[in-house]
Amino acid sequence: MGKYFGTDGFRGKAGVDLNAEHAFKTGRFLGWYYSRRHEDGKARIVIGKDTRRSSYMYESALAAGITSSGADAYLLHVTTTPCVSFITRTENFDCGVMISASHNPFYDNGIKLMNFEGEKMDDALQDELEAYIDGDPDAIPWAVEDKIGCTIDFYSGRNRYIGYLTGLATRSFSDHKVALDCANGSAWMIGRAVFDALGAKTYVINDKPDGLNVNLGCGSTHIEGLQKYVAENRLDVGFAFDGDADRCLAVDERGNVVNGDHIMYICAKYLKERGQLPSNTVVTTVMSNFGLYKALDRIGINYEKTAVGDRYVYENMKENDHLIGGEQSGHIIFRKYAHTGDGLITAIMLMGVMIETQLPLSVMAAEVTMYPQILKNVIVDDKDGTLADPAVQAAVEKCTAELGANGRVLLRKSGTEPVLRVMSEAGSLEECEKQVDAIIASMDASGHLIEVKKK
Repeated sequence: MGKYFGTDGFRGKAGVDLNAEHAFKTGRFLGWYYSRRHEDGKARIVIGKDTRRSSYMYESALAAGITSSGADAYLLHVTTTPCVSFITRTENFDCGVMISASHNPFYDNGIKLMNFEGEKMDDALQDELEAYIDGDPDAIPWAVEDKIGCTIDFYSGRNRYIGYLTGLATRSFSDHKVALDCANGSAWMIGRAVFDALGAKTYVINDKPDGLNVNLGCGSTHIEGLQKYVAENRLDVGFAFDGDADRCLAVDERGNVVNGDHIMYICAKYLKERGQLPSNTVVTTVMSNFGLYKALDRIGINYEKTAVGDRYVYENMKENDHLIGGEQSGHIIFRKYAHTGDGLITAIMLMGVMIETQLPLSVMAAEVTMYPQILKNVIVDDKDGTLADPAVQAAVEKCTAELGANGRVLLRKSGTEPVLRVMSEAGSLEECEKQVDAIIASMDASGHLIEVKKK
């Protein structure tokens, strides 16, 4: 990861970690970089944004930077991250930019960059961009006269994306009562449009964004409101999105949460039974629940584990030609249909399985028994040194041996803090606590532990 751009773009508190000048310089660089590749010197860059108040500021700054370098900026306005990805790759744009901090509070924001295929931009190019942000602003020439770019309203791109989504369903959703929690974010209009078009009896909550309420007590990070709504209104299913709608969690007809691990299992099993899972593999991150792996073992589906981040999931899927992968948090990638996690595609795919099998979601999700999990964040003097310490490694090996086939322990580094994350999954919370505390005690005894962070 670079100084500004991490695994999911440039993200931070609006006006502090990420300001309008950062956005302007990002636009300047992208406009210059891609315009050099065109004979007419005119690149095309598409921009989308979520509903945060600051997103409008960054949209203007990005567009100004892009056009000042001679490229054209196309504005999708409020839309989802997967919409930007789709439009970038299908409408021959040089790159795409999404302004969003995903599931974060409204006062944060971010800039996500995509290449011409709608995939996350490679690190080498982002490194060049970072060097420009911190370097001489006049290193890039200013466009003049008729070389100055145009800002173009591209609202129609959203309609093309909606049309694409509705075309993915193979059956009507009629007679199904579906709740959508749009998190007061990017899906607030698109979600209803798609499900209404597919014939569902659509019930939408948290679809009144005011710039300050995105993800506020709602959406995939606060799913309890949707759980109550589905149960009280006796609906068939509910779907909760995050601020930019690239993730989706579900709620079954009883009001129980169906997380990303459940969804991957249900969809992979369905595809395998119909001969539509050619690699017979699901790509997960190391944070997927132990119960998912047990369930996949039972039905003979293989799995791979990547580092945390849907970027790494997609890279593995593309390299090995796998079709389904994702994270427990609801970032699910169906690579046949999208190059990024897409909450609406996830909802459409899960609806398709429910309709084809004629099984309620609770029955399908019950095949995956989630193991209790405890995760503690510990501040240490040296992350790599702690992981390499023989005493800590011995503690991990001992805990692993004690759990055997009935659980696991995991240590991983935070990418932004001097923190190690210590996690255990086992048959009971008491056993999880015992194993996590034993590993932390080994860090303390070895002199690495500074503090166990409070939740």
